[in-house]
Amino acid sequence: MNIYIDFDDCLCETARHFCVLVKELFGKTVPYEEVRFFNLQNSFSLTEEQYEHMMIEGHRSEVLLSFEETPGASETVLDWIEGGHDVSIITGRPAGAYEASREWLDRHGLEQVRLYCLNKYGRDNFIKNSAFNLELEDYYRMHFDYAVEDSPLAFKYFDHLPGLQVMVYDRPWNHDCEFPGENYRRCPDWEMIRRIVQ
Repeated sequence: MNIYIDFDDCLCETARHFCVLVKELFGKTVPYEEVRFFNLQNSFSLTEEQYEHMMIEGHRSEVLLSFEETPGASETVLDWIEGGHDVSIITGRPAGAYEASREWLDRHGLEQVRLYCLNKYGRDNFIKNSAFNLELEDYYRMHFDYAVEDSPLAFKYFDHLPGLQVMVYDRPWNHDCEFPGENYRRCPDWEMIRRIVQ
């Protein structure tokens, strides 16, 4: 089977790190549980200038490499690979973050997983002249049986795959979203994701 996995807040705890970062940079305290919007500018009540600064800082290689793994993620993905499944990480990070993202995966034993940077959100101009290594037209030629995603803004990229089973990783910013179909299931952890794919 072919499996799509989002990187941030599916494999690693990105938003939790940004809660710490926004306090360090601007003195703003926003508990993780109160990150109610996928758009962090809204969740943290930042100006355009503050948001750009935070995103640049948050995409430095040493920062990306410091993100904690979401419990059970690597173990589950490794089991899928060993079971013969084809796994691709489709991230909204720009290609400038590719090397650090690749290193993070390798450090967690996921050397065999393919990594693609896709402009899912059209909001990555905070890194000047940023590019992506997967174009939308190429992405739409790919086929997946299962997907692990946390962002409601990314759901539209599954419309061309009516049989896709989407496992929505439970996060505060997707609690109030309406799922597009019965093929979407909320998952509180990687153990439930593992059971669905089995």
